[in-house]
Amino acid sequence: MTIKMPESIAAFFIADRDGGPDELAAVFTENAIVKDAGETLVGHEAIRQWKVDYTHKYGPTTTDPFFIATEDGRTQVTAHVAGDFPGSPVDLRYFFVIAGDRIAELEITT
Repeated sequence: MTIKMPESIAAFFIADRDGGPDELAAVFTENAIVKDAGETLVGHEAIRQWKVDYTHKYGPTTTDPFFIATEDGRTQVTAHVAGDFPGSPVDLRYFFVIAGDRIAELEITT
């Protein structure tokens, strides 16, 4: 099932699947915050390194997101993710806060 997502969120999933660290960082604001796996990352350089690290470690593949909802200024998208990690495949929930045409915050949970 294909869902309609805001452009910045769709750009995140495209960059995460097909792009490198620079393409992924470009969808975020300069001082964006990413929370994933108990870590909090701030800014483009930290986001670039996060992309390098998790791609190398887990080789994740995100299939098409299948759920979207917006509440209290956050947009939740759920997607299937497979890779070299315990419990794979898993459905991950991505909580986005958008600022203009970029992502200002992202929290990833199971």
